[in-house]
Amino acid sequence: MMTDPIADMLTRIRNGYTVRKSEVNMPYSKIKMAIAEILAKEGYLAKVEKSEDGRQLVLALKYVNKTPAVHEINRLSKPGNRCYVGKDEIKQVLNGFGLSIISTPRGLMTNREAREAAVGGELICEVY
Repeated sequence: MMTDPIADMLTRIRNGYTVRKSEVNMPYSKIKMAIAEILAKEGYLAKVEKSEDGRQLVLALKYVNKTPAVHEINRLSKPGNRCYVGKDEIKQVLNGFGLSIISTPRGLMTNREAREAAVGGELICEVY
């Protein structure tokens, strides 16, 4: 039984880039879809789509001059150790070159969007 599907998603993305795959598949869920859409919007993934049967999430990985768009992707808040930040505690990732994804009462947001909206929440992951 899997206890942390988000960590599994991030590991599949990390492993896909390591072996230079063009796309990775994983079981579909709304939160994974929301995380993937943020990563695509911010330029870390080429494309995000749901499979025809609706049970798989297909992520097209993005490469820039044969270099992976994602250098590192880490899970911050784990099931055994949740990590929350207030609106004033949201930090930049790599001086603004990276981003963190935060689960707020208004839905998933990047650290920049959460700072502008003045909301805190659970730190899901950071990417750069």
